[in-house]
Amino acid sequence: MASGRAPRALHSAQAVDVASASSFRDFELLHLHLALRADFGSRTLSGSATLELRCLAPAGAAELTLDSHPSLEVTAAALRREPPGADEPVRFHTRPFARYGCALCLCFPQPRPAGQRFRLVLTYRVGEGPAVCWLAPQQTAGKEKPFLYTQGQAVLNRAFFPCFDTPAVKCTYSALIEVPDGFTAVMSADTWEQRGPGSFSFRMSQPIPSYLVALAIGDLVSAEVGPRSRVWAEPCLVQAAREEYEGIIEDFLLTAEKLFGPYVWGRYDLLFMPPSFPFGGMENPCLTFVTPCLLAGDRSLADVIIHEISHSWFGNLVTNANWGEFWLNEGFTMYAQRRISTLLFGSAHTCLEAATGRALLRQHMDVAGEENPLNRLRVKIEPGIDPDDTYNETPYEKGFCFVSYLAHLVGDQDQFDEFLKAYVDEFKFQSIVAEDLLDFYLEYFPELKARGVESIPGFEFDRWLNTPGWPPFLPDLSAGDSLMKPAEQLARLWAAEELDMEAIGAVTISAWRTYQLVYFLDKILQESPLPPGNVQKLGATYPALSQARNAELRLRWGQIVLKNDFQEDFWKVRDFLQSQGKQKYTVPLYHAMMGGSAEARALARDTFAATAAQLHGHVASYVQQILVPESP
Repeated sequence: MASGRAPRALHSAQAVDVASASSFRDFELLHLHLALRADFGSRTLSGSATLELRCLAPAGAAELTLDSHPSLEVTAAALRREPPGADEPVRFHTRPFARYGCALCLCFPQPRPAGQRFRLVLTYRVGEGPAVCWLAPQQTAGKEKPFLYTQGQAVLNRAFFPCFDTPAVKCTYSALIEVPDGFTAVMSADTWEQRGPGSFSFRMSQPIPSYLVALAIGDLVSAEVGPRSRVWAEPCLVQAAREEYEGIIEDFLLTAEKLFGPYVWGRYDLLFMPPSFPFGGMENPCLTFVTPCLLAGDRSLADVIIHEISHSWFGNLVTNANWGEFWLNEGFTMYAQRRISTLLFGSAHTCLEAATGRALLRQHMDVAGEENPLNRLRVKIEPGIDPDDTYNETPYEKGFCFVSYLAHLVGDQDQFDEFLKAYVDEFKFQSIVAEDLLDFYLEYFPELKARGVESIPGFEFDRWLNTPGWPPFLPDLSAGDSLMKPAEQLARLWAAEELDMEAIGAVTISAWRTYQLVYFLDKILQESPLPPGNVQKLGATYPALSQARNAELRLRWGQIVLKNDFQEDFWKVRDFLQSQGKQKYTVPLYHAMMGGSAEARALARDTFAATAAQLHGHVASYVQQILVPESP
């Protein structure tokens, strides 16, 4: 489309965000600057946030409301005077909003007229809270120094700095972070500079939403792994991280750029978090935070970061305008991840991975009930409900199905790839709702609009968005059968009362990639408990599975060991749980132990007693509930 055209009027300009207490429609946030000092002794960040704002309210504004949190204490507020002089104090107070935050209300000495730019300086400190996570040395890999990291998604960064905590608002930011001697600070920023001992400055020159501002401070070192990528980690992990990722991140980035257009963020770095990090990854721009569980030693989990890389276009560049539209971030990212994977690894591999995703969606809907309102793509988040409490597989996998359906309507993969490139270019650095996407889609493909594809009975766009339940359209994953069928047949052989070792020996699994091995072990788990002696024989036959370093395989082997009460390998379950604290691995294994024999339940209690101090607080409380269920 021609440059210089009038900007498109977005439906998202009228969208409401019930998860924000702020007056974000009355002001434009032009820039945020953080100046903070970290004190590990008192576990506090203290300093200031300077917000550069422009008043948008046509009649001017006498007040400004920001999102904040009880763990964050504002001690002073002032208007910065130009030319330099005495700052003008601003009165402020807080009022309750929701259990995940409060409102910070600021009353200007005189109303701000429409169009006026001004700077507001907030002096504050924040202790332990939902956004700023302080780790003791035993929760790190090196066990010697403490560590700090922030997690903003979805509505947590209001407990890191006062802000418009809504994905509808994007701004550039800068920061000056002071840390104790021997510590390094890193942020989701495109420039990083050490100003002196313990002083680091950052700038993010592209506008991003508040939830993507991220900070980590610890005993960190880095190693280059590509022309625009480095890995950051504790010294004891950095060599493993370099070996795992050297040379391959650039392949992923180049493939993504070919599909979706230029990578606009400058660098793409990875920060390997301490083992207690409870998530798989967080797509903070320029610096993805990832679990050290990806360090399998053989690159077998390296491609997991393709999902986080895909967010560089879908989520970070084109963003859902509120959390009810989360599928716009995650459904498109799943589709993008699988397009990259298809080009790099072939459609059989990608379809097998997508089939495991579909199985997770089926499992979720069976547990939650298909008609659960959370199984709509567009979730209605009620006031007071924490958006994190609506999190499930639907925006990922049902979202993937809807994007696949839009591609199916086009009928030509190359044309749809070009559409995705145009979609990113049209909405980059903006936040949108579904109507913005779908209007653009029908404009881009006028022949589809002429056919009325938005209202085909049973596949109406409105039904996709607003009706809970199983996706009306499922993409064809039969290309994965060439990998799934051999895994299913081999699992059936291992479930037999009499093992046919000749037939088993005829199947070579040494060339199978991680997803095929995971699929095989999931089938073994479904067949479990196996006849006596079979698990021991299985482990002896495939030491690459029973002695794997790959976390996905270790999880499945642990589940098989527990389901079959194979006590000889109980130590492997304990070792795995002592080595990491990722929620996705930790919680299922405790469920499996508590659902097992008396010995398995004792293993659960002993393992938790030994590892509770190194777990993230949320994960520790989930495990506690599994060990001692609350009385009804």
